Amino acid sequence: MTDTGTTSTGSRRRGLAVVFFVVFLDLLGFGIIIPILPYYTRTFPGGTEFVIGLLAASYSAMQFVFAPLLGSLSDRVGRRPVLVVSLCGSVIAWTVFGLADALWLLFVSRMLAGAMGGNLSTAQAYVADVTPPERRAAALGFIGAAFGLGFIFGPGIGAVLSFDATVAAVDAVLPAAVPVTRFSLPSFAAAAASLCGVVVALRFLPESKSVSESADAPTTERTSSISQLWTAVSTPGLRPLLVAFFLVSFAFSGVQVMFVPYVADIYGYTAAQSALLLTYIGVLAVVTQGVLVGRLSARYSPVRLSLFGTGLLVVGVGTIPASRLLGSVLPDLTALAPFLTADLLGLLLVLTLLPLGNGVLSVTLTALVSQRASAALQGSAFGITQGAGSLARTVGPPVMGGLYFAVGYWSPFVVGSVLLLPVLWLVARLGTTPDTYQPRPSDPGHAR
Repeated sequence: MTDTGTTSTGSRRRGLAVVFFVVFLDLLGFGIIIPILPYYTRTFPGGTEFVIGLLAASYSAMQFVFAPLLGSLSDRVGRRPVLVVSLCGSVIAWTVFGLADALWLLFVSRMLAGAMGGNLSTAQAYVADVTPPERRAAALGFIGAAFGLGFIFGPGIGAVLSFDATVAAVDAVLPAAVPVTRFSLPSFAAAAASLCGVVVALRFLPESKSVSESADAPTTERTSSISQLWTAVSTPGLRPLLVAFFLVSFAFSGVQVMFVPYVADIYGYTAAQSALLLTYIGVLAVVTQGVLVGRLSARYSPVRLSLFGTGLLVVGVGTIPASRLLGSVLPDLTALAPFLTADLLGLLLVLTLLPLGNGVLSVTLTALVSQRASAALQGSAFGITQGAGSLARTVGPPVMGGLYFAVGYWSPFVVGSVLLLPVLWLVARLGTTPDTYQPRPSDPGHAR
């Protein structure tokens, strides 16, 4: 705990609440864009599905580059200014997205949004600053819940704002100089959400690091995330966690992308039905990370919970292709509700394991990273691990997509489950005694 006024219980709770709300607003903007991105891209010449994939990858790639830099910068200058500046960048990014009249502008805005989206490492470090180690997993779970809420409400808001009736109503109110379309309106709403985050952070967010702590933090040189990741991988305290983060992010991001084609091809579900399934997953993720993780972390160690979460994911991901077979042995409950078919029950049973496993695993892995990072380098450690996840989310979806179309619908899920098996071994090797992460003098990511 720092010596900065956030050490009092009331101030600490206020800081956590404000960070939660700021992260929610930031992710709300990201979620608003999700439903319109493919359709918006296709309105431009050359806006093929391959370009849509590149746009998605550009966001994660920039997160990978900037997450360690923002985390390290927050170690030196404080969490609050980094959060405020990154939110301002998101405002600009989503505004440009809505005004874009060429594909290259879409790429510019998405890359800027991805770079600013690297501020998660700073938000996680803020939580670590103001929370004792024994309560850190529960507190980090609320940050994960903010993510889940953003992905629950964001796509719904984006869909409503793209309705013709909504566009016409807003167009009648705004000046003619403001271009209001079914694509620009959600983009402007995303910018407005980030702008609200700026105002809330400036007005209510206290700094979590004292001046002396920031001065003691090592100065970060301008090095690539690849260099920082390579050094971190060679550091015993973080090496297994980085590999675990990469494998989980690689497998889960690929499964997420291929899930909608799977339910469309195998179940014949429409986009609206797929969206309802994603909402179901999002609600469970919020409950898991906001409620369940906190209660479990009070009774079990992060290592044991990580093993539990990984096991759920291995089973859940691997049994997705068998969900219809599972439904064939379940009762048909359409007498209770017309939509409760045996097919749907089998799919929901399998899908329940995904947010439970991923929710527990993502929070407890993050807590383990925090335990193995020194107080002065929380932001750096979180930034490096977030960078590993962003790198995995850049390469995972296209690889899994290639498997889906070249090998078969079942292959991304089976491969994803297999990729998660080494995580069980990596986490089991950690034991219960944390190793503190201390960069060596030869670490190129830090100047001595």
